Amino acid sequence: MNKSLLFSWIIAIIATTGSLYFSEVLHYVPCTLCWYQRILMYPLVILLGRAFYDQDQKVYRYILPLSILGLLVSGYHYSLQKVPSLQQFEICTSGVPCSGEYINWLGFITIPFLAFVAFLMITVCMIVLARKSRHE
Repeated sequence: MNKSLLFSWIIAIIATTGSLYFSEVLHYVPCTLCWYQRILMYPLVILLGRAFYDQDQKVYRYILPLSILGLLVSGYHYSLQKVPSLQQFEICTSGVPCSGEYINWLGFITIPFLAFVAFLMITVCMIVLARKSRHE
């Protein structure tokens, strides 16, 4: 059993479930950048689940581009929320503003921050998996 695969899969499941909880249970309307983050996270549940089932040690080739792109999008989104001077670069022109904060736990934990942490942990796990598979 590969712990990096399992841990990555669990993180993707938690992130996807949390995203759906915020939108479907709490009725938070996702902004444009939230949708991009969902587009990058949701397939990871299926890809990592299948990779774990098959014990595919080379899945990092497919997951790393998605998780790194997710890191960039969620990092940009979080920056829009926390750095007021960047709000002039906001891409959300209609609907919910990307700089809006539905949650702000402890003064810094927002939904994009949670997504950033999930993408970061998945990225780290995939780098560990890549290094491990290259040594074998």
